[in-house]
Amino acid sequence: MYGLIGKMRATPGQREALLAILLEGTEAMPGCLSYVIAQDPAEADAIWITEVWTDAASHTASLSLPAVQQAIAKARPLIAGFDHHIETVPVGGQGLSLPM
Repeated sequence: MYGLIGKMRATPGQREALLAILLEGTEAMPGCLSYVIAQDPAEADAIWITEVWTDAASHTASLSLPAVQQAIAKARPLIAGFDHHIETVPVGGQGLSLPM
């Protein structure tokens, strides 16, 4: 499996709008086992995204999906920057269905 954890900063006052866009473009992504978008309770404009994929290739392929491309284009003006980007190797956990 392949995992990513990232922290994104919205432009001031635009976190809710950015969250809505990110949530729109996350359906029907082949190979995606988990995609969680969360507000940072300590920073008003920060968002954390935690992803689990069957493999890195599935994640890379998702970036070419029309819905994902549209979400990226729509979200780009609302993104102030990225603070963290961590790759992981998930091994399981509550709510994570492991591929057979």
